[in-house]
Parts: sequence; structure tokens; C-alpha cells
Amino acid sequence: MGVMGRVEEKLSSLGEVLPEPKKAVANYLACKQAGNILYVSGRVSPMRGEVGSDLTVAEGQLAAKEALLDMLSIVRKEIGDLDRIIGVEKMLGFVRSASSFTEQPKVIDGASDLLVAIFGEEGRHARTATGVAQLPFGAAVQLEMILRLAQE
Repeated sequence: MGVMGRVEEKLSSLGEVLPEPKKAVANYLACKQAGNILYVSGRVSPMRGEVGSDLTVAEGQLAAKEALLDMLSIVRKEIGDLDRIIGVEKMLGFVRSASSFTEQPKVIDGASDLLVAIFGEEGRHARTATGVAQLPFGAAVQLEMILRLAQE
């Protein structure tokens, strides 16, 4: 790969590394572009377990951050350069939660905080954070995003 763009330099300065992009596990597209809007399909965290029983809030935040890094690696593969992202419009976050756990927003902040650290004000986004009984493969967190891209 060539010279790192500003987004990847920022990730590196934060001590974050993008993993290898994962392939879709079923019949869906990883991303779908409509004009300058990129819809990014849901990705689960590599961390498994239920937040509030198996995992702490801090571990849930790490799971959310890991899911976001997976998503960004997929986006980079799809659009070629993360610097094309000029806005994070919306994030939807699901947290596999113990029945009495109610701190889903704090968990999803693990991803939201990183987006703001990377993109500044353009990383601030509309968001939903909700608790669910189960996620694919027993994952702790699942995220999906809507991004705004610079015109090519």
C-alpha cells in the first residue's frame, strides 16, 4: 500500500491498527453506495459474550471499538481511501446485554468516541444504542453506519 492518508495517520497516532477486511458471511453487500452516501452493513465484534454478565462496560466499549475498526477496514477496501469520508451520519449499535443491563449507550461510546477522535466534528453522528438478547456468533456488539463521502 502507498502513502497513508490523514485518517490512517490519525488512527496510527491513536495506537489503532486496521485489521484485514473480513468477507460478508451471508447474502449481502459489505457496503452499498447511493450518490455520496455509503451504507455500511452490520459487523460484529470479535469479542464474544454478554455485557453485564460475562463482560464489563469497559470490555463492551473495547468490543465496540474493535467492531468499528473492522468496519473501517472494509470501507477502505470498498472505497480505496478513508480520506474520502467527509461525515459520519449515523451509527446503529446493538449490545448483547444481560437482562438487567441498561448502559448500552456507554458501550457504544467505545465506537463513537473513536469516530470523533478520528474525524473531529465530522465524526459526530446520530445514533441508536439498544440491547438485544443475542447477536450473530455470540458477539458482544454489532454496529452499522451511514457515511457521507466526498464526490469523486
